[in-house]
Amino acid sequence: MSKLEVNSVEDFQEGVVIPINKPYEWTSFDVVKKVKNQIGKKLRQTLNIRLKNFKVGHAGTLDPLAEGLVLVCTGKATKKINDLMADEKEYIATIEVGRTTPSYDLETEYDKSFSTEHINEELVKEVLKSFIGEQDQIPPVYSAKNVNGKRAYDYARQGEEIELKANKINIYELELLEYKFPIIRIKIVCSKGTYIRSLAYDIGKKLKSGAHLVRLVRTRIGSYKLHSSLTIKELEKFLAIL
Repeated sequence: MSKLEVNSVEDFQEGVVIPINKPYEWTSFDVVKKVKNQIGKKLRQTLNIRLKNFKVGHAGTLDPLAEGLVLVCTGKATKKINDLMADEKEYIATIEVGRTTPSYDLETEYDKSFSTEHINEELVKEVLKSFIGEQDQIPPVYSAKNVNGKRAYDYARQGEEIELKANKINIYELELLEYKFPIIRIKIVCSKGTYIRSLAYDIGKKLKSGAHLVRLVRTRIGSYKLHSSLTIKELEKFLAIL
């Protein structure tokens, strides 16, 4: 059974939500561009038309160093983007405790090391519980937040200091999946606007140490799940036989 409820290439014109498994180091824009090119090529081959106004967009950005579910919307389904972005998200995050980086992940080099001798599994579980619920979260300085017409990461990469305002977020579930200290793996179910990199950093602070994100996989957006998504190669094969 196909992972896409699509019966003909015309359905993409009408509007389809395509769950894509974003590869490591791809931007969300890379995914949209690739999907648009593949579908556009199929439309030209099948219908012998070139669609200048064929809309394709995505519902929720993933950092290049993150992997997993990105929802790509075509045609009239692009009107659903805001609603899809508002849906709760689920992530699996791998975090290293004891060291930090300016970007809160592996985009930048380690800048500080901290003591971890006082940390055990029970303390980690206790700290994780304390993050469940509504709260204010400050985005990472290495983020796409718009500050005076520029992206926050542009200021950060130029060495300029900026102050980012906190966002209201909600963390519904936070579960320790694996404890191989100093590495911990957690599952997060959260609201729109939650930065998992900031959460990793804040967990480190609450442990009276430091931490940074090593790996991030988005596994769910609302009712869409990663295991029902397509890789770019799978989409290409799907289009070839459509």
